[in-house]
Amino acid sequence: MEQSPDLFKKLKDLGMAIAASSHIEPGLGQLVDIRASQMNGCAACLDMHVKQAKLAGERELRLYHIAIWRESPLFSPKERAALAWTEALTQIAPTGVSDDLYAELREQFSEKELSTLTFRVMGINAANRANVAFRTPPGKYDKEIGLNKAGLA
Repeated sequence: MEQSPDLFKKLKDLGMAIAASSHIEPGLGQLVDIRASQMNGCAACLDMHVKQAKLAGERELRLYHIAIWRESPLFSPKERAALAWTEALTQIAPTGVSDDLYAELREQFSEKELSTLTFRVMGINAANRANVAFRTPPGKYDKEIGLNKAGLA
């Protein structure tokens, strides 16, 4: 942030624009952010997005189950499709995205929603990479953005 404030602001603005989009539900976006952050080992983003989800009313058991979403009965078909898309775009296979996954997504999302979801995955992956690279500690900005109210410290 200190060394490239203009670039950081643009990344932050992109994230805020994606989050403000009304094309996918905010709770679904949080699931995406949490899953990508788990996969990327981004402690700062995982910490932040779990707290944001808790403050937004997400049930704790669902938060615990995000890492095991395939086995968990707690997620809707739409959420499952979004989590599968998140995984496919976070760790892109040499063969790309399968036609079956794309067809599953099209059953759950409109073209506009799918576009927004894709940008959501892209945005969180960019934030994860910056925070992992620069070792941002979890909770560093809690007071600044009100996450200390989540009661998870």
